[in-house]
Amino acid sequence: MPARKKSKLQIDLVVPVYNEAEAIRKTYADLRQVADSLPYDFRFIYVDDGSTDGTADALRAVCADDPRATLLRLSRNFGHQAALTAGMDASTGDVMISLDGDGQHPPTLIPKMISLVEQGYDIVQGQRIEEERAASFKKVTSNFFYWLINRISGTRILQGAADFRALSRNALDGLRLMREYHRFLRGMTAWVGYNSVILPYHEPQRVAGKSKYSLTKMMRLAADALFSFSLAPLYIGLSAGVAFFILAAIEAAYVLSLWTVGSAAQHLEPGWSSLMGVLLISSGTIMILLGFIGVYVGYIFQEVKRRPIYLLKADEPHE
Repeated sequence: MPARKKSKLQIDLVVPVYNEAEAIRKTYADLRQVADSLPYDFRFIYVDDGSTDGTADALRAVCADDPRATLLRLSRNFGHQAALTAGMDASTGDVMISLDGDGQHPPTLIPKMISLVEQGYDIVQGQRIEEERAASFKKVTSNFFYWLINRISGTRILQGAADFRALSRNALDGLRLMREYHRFLRGMTAWVGYNSVILPYHEPQRVAGKSKYSLTKMMRLAADALFSFSLAPLYIGLSAGVAFFILAAIEAAYVLSLWTVGSAAQHLEPGWSSLMGVLLISSGTIMILLGFIGVYVGYIFQEVKRRPIYLLKADEPHE
């Protein structure tokens, strides 16, 4: 009996975009060139994350030109992680590769990613190679973030990891089971624990435009990572409380020693400044702890409402 012919792998390329009208044509041409050179069935899944420029029209033109391209439009700007999730949910292929639409994730690495998945890896994680350059605010804060998260979290997150990765069907199905509202996919991908490999790459310049990750968005993503993957902030108040108990015990021992030798009246003058100092420090510690608890309660509140991570809207052709 003749052997059954093996069908081609279906590869889904998930590309979240936000206000990238100037870059769409160039990045699509690069993706198509790579896809046409490989013996696989490709599908391009573009996710428009509530763009306000001509991104939707540019993507409609791509879809009209290539039947392999699909456009998903979110009802508003839900954020990069939600847009990635929408593309992951729409993926039905054997391998899903996510990459940004600004050209900074090189499509030339797609063949290598697919090859590594075929070798048995469930996750091929792209890692930016940090160039030797002067320290900048973004670089310093990024280094500090990864240093901190890897010390307070039980999940090790690769420094320089990007949302440029390939996932096998098995790994993708595992990630899709995780429906938390506050999403940090770099940490979630590390958490699932599937067989993974690192693929370093040099980050090219953007094709056009500028980064959409403002300082506020970066801080929000960092907060989602810290509070989603660690309970360490809650222990700050506990540690401070223990420290105050130790200080109180030392103070009590000091006072008792003065009473024992009969020199308490000479040394124990009532001090307003020391009293206020203790009150301010202890009150500050309590407020910090309450703030951390409040953040966790807020996260829990948003989770239990079970709101969708994103909403799609029907794509109506532009008049």
